[in-house]
Amino acid sequence: MDPSSPILLFDSGVGGLTVLAELRKALPDAPVIYAADTAGLPYGTKTEAEIAARVAGLLGVLSERYRPRLATIACNTASTIALGMVRDVLHIPIVGTVPAIKPASAMTRSGVIGLLGTEATIRQGYVDRLEDEFAADKRLIRHAAPELVAAAEAKLRGMPVDQRAIASAVEGLREHPDGDAIDTVVLACTHFPLLSDELRSAFGEGVRLVDGAEGIARRIVSLTQGQGFHRSLPDFAVFTGEPDGSAAFADSLRRYGLDRVERL
Repeated sequence: MDPSSPILLFDSGVGGLTVLAELRKALPDAPVIYAADTAGLPYGTKTEAEIAARVAGLLGVLSERYRPRLATIACNTASTIALGMVRDVLHIPIVGTVPAIKPASAMTRSGVIGLLGTEATIRQGYVDRLEDEFAADKRLIRHAAPELVAAAEAKLRGMPVDQRAIASAVEGLREHPDGDAIDTVVLACTHFPLLSDELRSAFGEGVRLVDGAEGIARRIVSLTQGQGFHRSLPDFAVFTGEPDGSAAFADSLRRYGLDRVERL
């Protein structure tokens, strides 16, 4: 394995940066390329067929161009729909992102768990299976909160967070039967942890937020155990759409160790 071979992180937008932050802690010397399908954003409103074809095709192109040692689909929606297809197409390890229902089930005291995701994620049979396996004796309340994707994208660009989006997401969970008993909320979209401060404030004390970023980083560490890492070039981001040229966005990317941007 070439020590300079990168780890590829793929998302529809900037949500995967929350995974990158945990990966930096676990493997600080690993070279990383961050790929965002901004031309296809948002994924949550697309059909399963559209998402599967788009993700598999793009990861094929990215793998051909950048020759990563491993690829991570740092997107719950894309993973729950396209992970199997991508693994069939690519011949490198693929790490997916799934809603953190298992750790949430272990954490809850009330037995009532909230799950915030995109429309496409919350309707997947994969989520049903996770619930059956890890939370069969709990109450899992799902709510689609696509407006949080736009709010997270805006926040990373230095723009004000739409507090109506935050309030709507919280109310969407609370208004269900037993919603007032929710003490643990699964953030089933990698964008949503970017809004952790706002969501914690809106939910109030006693509600814990759970996401899968740390678990993904651990899985990457496991799959690359014994491999050498050498960053011969600065890490960078690649976008399928026209990159945001604002200084605020560039500053945000640099905070995640991404010093330049390319267009795919």
